[in-house]
Amino acid sequence: MQDRFDWDRFQRLPLVGILRGFTAPQASQAARAAVDGGLTTIEVTLNTAEAAEQIERLQSELGNAANVGAGTVCSVEDVELAVRSGATFIVTPVVDAEVIAAGRSAGLPVFAGAMTPSESLAAWRAGATMVKVFPAEILGPAYIRAVRGPLSQIPLMPTGGVSVENLAEYHRAGAVAFGIGGPLFDKQRVMAADWSWIAAQARRFAEAWEESLATLGDAAPAMKV
Repeated sequence: MQDRFDWDRFQRLPLVGILRGFTAPQASQAARAAVDGGLTTIEVTLNTAEAAEQIERLQSELGNAANVGAGTVCSVEDVELAVRSGATFIVTPVVDAEVIAAGRSAGLPVFAGAMTPSESLAAWRAGATMVKVFPAEILGPAYIRAVRGPLSQIPLMPTGGVSVENLAEYHRAGAVAFGIGGPLFDKQRVMAADWSWIAAQARRFAEAWEESLATLGDAAPAMKV
């Protein structure tokens, strides 16, 4: 299978918006609002009810406006489900070499979850396209900077606790992409159908990225995938 992930789009705005635990209509409305705000990459976690159907629906509704992928991919069977649903990338919560290999064999970028330096290196050696440092909020940007010291060849995507306010700090520490769940798809806002807030929040995240990129200039860490 050919890689259908739009890397140019992702490199311009390397933010993955994470939809977890919403109904199909809620996910659809939230995703469209976020895309209206500038978001271009969306993940639906497979521990969401009818996740495959949601991925298929978002692929149809968003078309070429966004990369749509599957998250919480924990088994080869999950990889197969993601492929059938039309996901263009997969995200795992842990390092599983078999899952990483299955994803890459299917032609999908794999953002593999890891926490320690040993796990990050193991994921990279297994073929992960990028390492999702999760949960990033436990140790923060200083941890990203420390890991980047000996493992600068590995592109890191902190996930969990990334906000509009601290995105630039993570970027300065060496992160090249970011996974964002609740700070973008806030459960109370979704339940209240406050789509304008989600669109505005997506714009805030996009602006935070652009401002950080402009501030760092040539010193910005490059995404090498």
